[in-house]
Amino acid sequence: MNLLAERPRPVGVLAQLAEARQPQTTKHLQTLQRAGLVTSQRSGQRRVYALRPEPLRELAATLGRLADTADQTGGPRETYDRYGASLQAERLAADEPGWADGRSFRFARSLAGRPELVWRHLTETSLLARWWTPEDLRVSELVFDARPGGRIVLEYRDAEDADGSDQVAGRGEGVVEDVRPGERLSYRLSPLLPGGGRAFTAHVAFDLRPTTTGTDLDVLYRITDSTIPSADFVAGIEIGFGQSLDKLAAALAAPSDDTSNTPSTDDTDTRSTK
Repeated sequence: MNLLAERPRPVGVLAQLAEARQPQTTKHLQTLQRAGLVTSQRSGQRRVYALRPEPLRELAATLGRLADTADQTGGPRETYDRYGASLQAERLAADEPGWADGRSFRFARSLAGRPELVWRHLTETSLLARWWTPEDLRVSELVFDARPGGRIVLEYRDAEDADGSDQVAGRGEGVVEDVRPGERLSYRLSPLLPGGGRAFTAHVAFDLRPTTTGTDLDVLYRITDSTIPSADFVAGIEIGFGQSLDKLAAALAAPSDDTSNTPSTDDTDTRSTK
């Protein structure tokens, strides 16, 4: 492209200057011509190629807009890079079984809605399915038996995998431990490795406190039984669980005529035992 920017040139000369074979150079130029970026004409036995400036300017503008979208502050690309840095660090740290045992993460959110409403979003599957995954995922199967000893199943897929044809993004199984309606909920949940084994056990406790404007929610997320392959899961906890809680906050802040009859998310198998 730089050679054509200087002046129109025949295929043979372009191949010589680029130190490339002429058939490959011809094929490359034909691809650029089909894309509308170059034009050509015969001159005797030679075919001479030239750049088309206007399509290049349009392409440059489009590429600039794409770069701005990808580089927006707080956008998906920034989250991707943060996860990548965390992933590298956790993989280096995962040198033996139990490597992450005792690690804990704390989250706090001030939520709209009284503790009774927040409690429903923490325990009713139709409401849980709305927020219990990070931004780019959706719940595809959910069981939450909101009583001590009750069973938990959480399966999730890519948010854009509408027909379920892509691989399951993740699955976890666990047990409810402490249930104090409107005050405290705790459970243990284990993400499953591709072979079906447990990556680690997460001990998660939600504490609710009423405020004048709604509810303060404090969450403690603690790890035990960590395996070496669990590094990829651990790397995403802070970002992923934080995004889930942000979705919970948004769901509670959204106006609703009647949350008591909120339907389950489409294509989500949700089951709850009370």
